[in-house]
Amino acid sequence: MAHIKAGGTTRANKDSASKRLGVKIYGGQRAIAGNIIVRQKGTKVYPGDGVSIGRDFTIFALTSGLVEFFTKRGKQYVSVLPAGRQVLPAKSQ
Repeated sequence: MAHIKAGGTTRANKDSASKRLGVKIYGGQRAIAGNIIVRQKGTKVYPGDGVSIGRDFTIFALTSGLVEFFTKRGKQYVSVLPAGRQVLPAKSQ
């Protein structure tokens, strides 16, 4: 025998599918032209050299090279630098 009276179905128990936002290619990794680097809502990351931004704020590579993230004036930027133009970290001795 049931101990709870039958109730109606819930109305507000719905959720949307996740949009898989975030960084897709990290700094120091290689990107080829057309690769998506960052999926975002709004401009959390701004485009630098060798990248462009789409209508939905997706940042993608225009050229092939290494991905580099950097901060300038409090804003985060991403660039794709072609081979030979990368900034190498200073060696500690």
